[in-house]
Amino acid sequence: MSALIQAAVPVLASLNLDESGDFYTALLGFHVRLQASDYLIMMRDGVELHFWLCPERHIAQNTSCYLRTGDCQALYQEFSQRGLALDAPVLRSWGMKELYVIDAHGNLLKFGEQPVVSHPTIAEENC
Repeated sequence: MSALIQAAVPVLASLNLDESGDFYTALLGFHVRLQASDYLIMMRDGVELHFWLCPERHIAQNTSCYLRTGDCQALYQEFSQRGLALDAPVLRSWGMKELYVIDAHGNLLKFGEQPVVSHPTIAEENC
């Protein structure tokens, strides 16, 4: 029997770990699980995001991660109420409803919701 992979965890660039911690706590509802001088682990709803200390903004600005959610609209409302300025979720051509957040250092967080897809009945297929 082979070992199971239990999770995938994004590791994002941070120009300043304290600033990243403050942004994710105050505006996105995460909490700090671990902070070292050069590494930060944030958690929310069982999801982990890791951050490494990086002096180059262009690295963060060219990094993204995808987080699945059951309700993009609820996250949009929560983040907006916390003071984050962002655009409303959009249904993308590939079928996902997505909400985009750019953090304090330029990392792009894509929150994606799989819309409920209704499958046609046999009668509808034969029409």
